[in-house]
Amino acid sequence: MSGHKNDRSDGGGGGKGAMGDTVATWRERFERAPLRDADFETLSGIPLEPVYGPAVSERPGIPPFTRGPYASMYRSKLWTMRLFAGFGTAEDTNVRFKEILRSGGDGLSTAFDLPTLMGRDSDDPHSLGEVGRCGVAVDTLADVEDLFSGIDLGRVTTSMTINSPAAILLAMYVAAAEKTGTARAALGGTIQNDILKEYQAQKEYVFPPRPSMRIVTDMIRFCTAEMPKWHTISVSGYHIREAGSTAAQELAFTLANGFGYVEAAMAAGLPVDEFAPRLSFFFNAHIDFFEEIAKYRAARRIWARWLEERYGATSEKSLQLRFHTQTAGCSLTAQQPEVNIVRTAIEALAGVLGGTQSLHTNSMDEVLALPTEKAARIALRTQQVLAHETGVANVADPLGGSFFVEELTDEMERRAEEVFSYLDELGSGSILEGIYAGIEQGWFQGEIADAAYAFEQRLATGRRHVVGVTAFHEGNEEEPPPILQIGPEVEELQCKRLADVRFRRSADDVAATLAEVRGIASDSSRNLMPAILRAVGAYATVGEMMDAMADVFGRWRETPTI
Repeated sequence: MSGHKNDRSDGGGGGKGAMGDTVATWRERFERAPLRDADFETLSGIPLEPVYGPAVSERPGIPPFTRGPYASMYRSKLWTMRLFAGFGTAEDTNVRFKEILRSGGDGLSTAFDLPTLMGRDSDDPHSLGEVGRCGVAVDTLADVEDLFSGIDLGRVTTSMTINSPAAILLAMYVAAAEKTGTARAALGGTIQNDILKEYQAQKEYVFPPRPSMRIVTDMIRFCTAEMPKWHTISVSGYHIREAGSTAAQELAFTLANGFGYVEAAMAAGLPVDEFAPRLSFFFNAHIDFFEEIAKYRAARRIWARWLEERYGATSEKSLQLRFHTQTAGCSLTAQQPEVNIVRTAIEALAGVLGGTQSLHTNSMDEVLALPTEKAARIALRTQQVLAHETGVANVADPLGGSFFVEELTDEMERRAEEVFSYLDELGSGSILEGIYAGIEQGWFQGEIADAAYAFEQRLATGRRHVVGVTAFHEGNEEEPPPILQIGPEVEELQCKRLADVRFRRSADDVAATLAEVRGIASDSSRNLMPAILRAVGAYATVGEMMDAMADVFGRWRETPTI
């Protein structure tokens, strides 16, 4: 492919044989797609084709989707511009949500504080000093009602970064929406719900892997039946990469986890084409520009092939890997933090050139604290400059056909396949069983730790540099920029709010619904989601519901590896 000259006159038509049929199919789909009202030309007035390449080559929107999941890509719809927001109380974050929407953001991405992520209430002794610090504190349905107060959840898509308590937060979101007249079937968005990577990288697990996967499959079944617009899992390589993995490991571990969820849902009796279209992915956009673009292209190709050949998917929607991208938090530096704006812009550009469907740009001060309003606005403006000034949204997969990018794409695919083969053998023909074994043996954790150590060695020996940290110092101590401060009064206020909810709710209703959660947790043939919804409606707390399930499932403790 890369050796051919662009055939602009064809722009996507012509060709003979199977690939010619592919190009003709692409042309037909492209012409049916509604286009944005924009000038698809350069600043000099040179008209641009929607995609470039020889008359016999892959096209976007056609399996295996290497060049993009949709035929018209950004000519029809720009990526969703998200900003991660969440701090303090629900009312605090609600104000930030509304500011993001006023500034032109078109999706909400919700960050929860550490107690919520770990399934603990704000007044739990283990929560001391962490309430509202690195995300919004959520204890009951009352908090979620306040969190989205005045926001039409039928018009805005919401992403929620939550894993172990994901079923509870999804139930709270559904209940809050229904209280304002928005039906659950109308809700659009994503809940991360990727528990496998917690054991591998992020460590925000509560229950052991197998019962945790039971909860995930219950959520898939529930959403498949009742929330057709909702993405039930955002299979997340982001945290694997932030923990220190390489790009190739991020790609391989993430897609393997995706295969694991497919196997789990199929084992629960769901046909693959019923749930696979609602799976989405979440990748890191790191600083090695071309490697990141190759990673995204390889991910789409691998997913399409495996879903069709290994898992028998026949719907093209099942084969389409769609993903959200976030720029790399671990690439940000506390030193010379304004330089982080440059890093974020380059990383965001890689995500766009790689064909992302949704993008979150980190703020320059996130390495120091939760972002200030000014820093968050600059991060959003970065995306808007990419979308509306640079022209990068005019052509699909503009680096496709580059000798370098095509070779990197193939190499990323090859390295991922090596990991799949290892896990398949480890699991005796099941990727999911191989993942369980890899977690229990500490294999994933060891691979990531080795990669992180190797990178630190390169920094220490000067083989790689981080501007402002290992090279190009200012010499004098810099004055730190203003940061968002979360004081102890936030925790005090949140605990008072929680006490008030406990006082006003019906203790009998809470006890009855928690008993139901325990009972259904003990019966794997029944779906937990309806019982969790009832407990949420009774204003049971996150911690109370997690404790009820832990009574049945137990709590996971990782075996350290050396």
